[in-house]
Parts: sequence; C-alpha cells; structure tokens
Amino acid sequence: MLPVLRNRTYRHLFTAQVVALVGTGLATVALSLLAYDIAGANASAVLGTALAIKMVAYVGIAPMVGAFADRIPRRALLVTMDLTRAAVALALPFITQVWQIYLLIFLLQAASAAFTPTFQATIPEVLPADRDYTRALSMTRLAYDLESLFSPALAAGLLAVVSYDWLFAGTTVGFLASAALVVSAVLPKPAPVERTGGVYSKAAFGTRLFWATPRLRALLALDLAVAAAGAIVFVDTVVLVRDHLHLPAGAVSLALGAYGAGSMATALLLPRTLQRFSERTVMLPAAFTLPAILAAVAVATAVKPSGWSWPVLLAAWAAIGAACSAVLTPGGRVVRRSAADADLPAAFAAQFSLSHSCWLLTYPLAGWLAAAAGLPVTAAVLGLIALVATTAAAAFWPLRDPARLDHIHADLPVGHPHLTDAHRTAGGWQHGHDYVIDLNHRHWPRPAWSRARQATPS
Repeated sequence: MLPVLRNRTYRHLFTAQVVALVGTGLATVALSLLAYDIAGANASAVLGTALAIKMVAYVGIAPMVGAFADRIPRRALLVTMDLTRAAVALALPFITQVWQIYLLIFLLQAASAAFTPTFQATIPEVLPADRDYTRALSMTRLAYDLESLFSPALAAGLLAVVSYDWLFAGTTVGFLASAALVVSAVLPKPAPVERTGGVYSKAAFGTRLFWATPRLRALLALDLAVAAAGAIVFVDTVVLVRDHLHLPAGAVSLALGAYGAGSMATALLLPRTLQRFSERTVMLPAAFTLPAILAAVAVATAVKPSGWSWPVLLAAWAAIGAACSAVLTPGGRVVRRSAADADLPAAFAAQFSLSHSCWLLTYPLAGWLAAAAGLPVTAAVLGLIALVATTAAAAFWPLRDPARLDHIHADLPVGHPHLTDAHRTAGGWQHGHDYVIDLNHRHWPRPAWSRARQATPS
C-alpha cells in the first residue's frame, strides 16, 4: 500500500486526514470530560444527544454540500472547513452550558459533513489507477482504525501532565495542520458538471443516483448491515463487558481493540484480494457473516458466563471488525465506478449521508433494546436486520455487473452528440459504453434478456 505515498498530492492529503483524525480523537475524550464537568450524572444523556446531533448534521448537510461543490474551489472548501473545525475546537473549553455544547457540536460536525465527502471525491481524481485507489481506500481504513486505538492512548498520556482543556488545543492544532497540508497540495481541477435544475434538484441528484443504480442500492443495504453489527460493538460493549462478564474497565478497551485489529488485518489484505475478485464477490460473503456472528453473540449472552465467554467475545468482535472492513473499504470503488467524474462529489456526499442514516437508526436501537430487553434480544434483532439487509443487497446487485452496458435511447433527438456511435433500432438509438446515471441516462437499462423477452411475441 505504501507506494501510493510517492504521489506528493496524495501524501499531503493522507497526512492531512491522519492529523485531523488524531485531533478528532482527542476532542472525543475531552468532550466526554467536559460533559461530565457540566452535566455530572447526566453526562451520558448529553453525549447521547451530541451523537444524535452529529448524525443529523451528517445526514442533512452532506447532500447540500454536494449541490454546491461545483461552484466552490475544492481546496478553498476543504481549507475553510478545517479552519471552521479548528475555531470550534478552540471555543469548546470556554463553554459553560449544555446548549452551547450542542450548538458547537453541530457546527463541528456540519463542517466535517462538508469536508469528508469532498475529500473522498478528490482521491480517485488524484489516483486514477484502480490499484492505487484501492490501496488508498485500505490506507484510509487503517487510518480510522489506528486513530481509534492511538488517540485514546495519546489522550491518556497527555492527561497525566495537563488538564483536559489542553486536549482541545491539540484538536485545534490538528485541524490547522490539516488545512496547511491541503494548501500545500496541488489538487486536480474538477470536471465540469452538466446537471440542470435548482439547488434542491442538485442536492437530490446523489440520492437519485443511489436509487437508480442497482449496485449502489446494494451498497446502501450493505451499509445498513454494517451499521447493525457495528452498533452492538460501539454501543453495547461496555454493558456486555462490565455487567454481563463482570470484567474490569480495561477490558472494554481490549474488546474494542479486537474489533480494530480485525478491521486492520482485513484492510491490509484487501488490495491484493481485489486484484483477483470483484467487489461483489468480496463484500457480499463478508456481509453474510455478520448475522451469523450476531446470532452467536445472542446465544453467548443468553447463557451464564464461563471461562470461554471472554475469548469468544474477543473473537466475535475481531470477526465483526474484519467483515465490516471487507464491506466498507471497497465501497469507494463501487461509488467511483457508478458515477461520472463530475458527479463524484454528489455521489460521495449521498453515500456519506445515506450511510450515516443507517447508523442513526441502529445506534439508538442498540441502546434502547439493550436497556429494555437485554443483550440476547438486541443481538438477535440487529442480526435479523443485518440478514435482511444483506439478502436485499444480493438481490439488488446483479451477478453479472459489467461496466459496459448496451442500451437504447428513445428520447434523444437525431444528431445529439451522445449518439455519435449509435445505430438505429426499432426502439430508438442503440449503443454501449460504461454506464452511469447522468443527464443522458436517467434510468438503469433493463437486462438484455428482459428486452428480448418483451420483444418476443406471445
């Protein structure tokens, strides 16, 4: 994977991502301590509300940014969002009221909702070769996993010598460093956008792209399966470890570390794996393991803990991490091959928004079910959601999914530039090329066998 770092632009962007992630990790720890200082015993409610605000910002802001992405220079947008996040982090230590936490968290996450999809859409333009882009996706997955392990350890070390207020200063430095690295990178000029319509139409284009493209519908269903499995890890690990297994607090970190270790191991293997197998061949089997693992978790939590319960939990969490990584990491490749270059910002914005909608559903579900019905029921329900979602993904995603599709245009006038290589048929003008939803292709073509069957007299 490391050869992609020879590309100067990608090297600067990846480093910007890493330092921003470390800063975000420090802020997560500091925010927990700040919430406890302000709200005391109600800190968990404050943090839960802040998490919901984060998801709402992600779901609502990203599509709007996709609508304006073609009007704003990409570097200016990325740098402005980094500076906004730095300013918010700098202001957090000075707040004294809970509502101020909510306001600043919304501003911080709104900036992230603008930054992340724009960053994601830039990488395939910087690394156009499939092998390099796949390596970049794996490195991004590793960066997220390492951040989840490294940032809490760094925060613990810093808190040994300074107060938690200084962690926000570290967050500010991280975002400022990210902005400086983006400024130093030479970004490719985006392709011109040919979409028509107002702001709402442009904001909705990415969502329409997902609904109209079979493999993107499948990707959204797979995101729901990952969110179902991931929610029980991120929401219920502390209850499972502390209340069910009666282990010390340090075991919570070990369990989450097992999830990260499984994810990182898979991310390291994926670049070579995806050279031999298609995204569908990798992602669907991985997703089908998630309901099986959650079923095992439901059984394990329904019985009295024993000596094997802890190793089983670690193995299950590592397996969930590995499966989630195998689904999430190739997702960028699926989005990339399903949109024109000019539409990549809108496509990644829609993917960012829709995938976080899944987490907005499963996060509270995992918490409420665990509190009301217990861990076995929670694992069973989330496992059922993962199974239904993955089954739907398998149905949505055609077994044969070539990039080039033969199709007929019945609505384009004679002499239209897009019909240069087309030939006339009874239904219109027919030709074939790498097919994506755009101004000239508003619907996905029916399979050839379906057209032939319709044309055959009964």
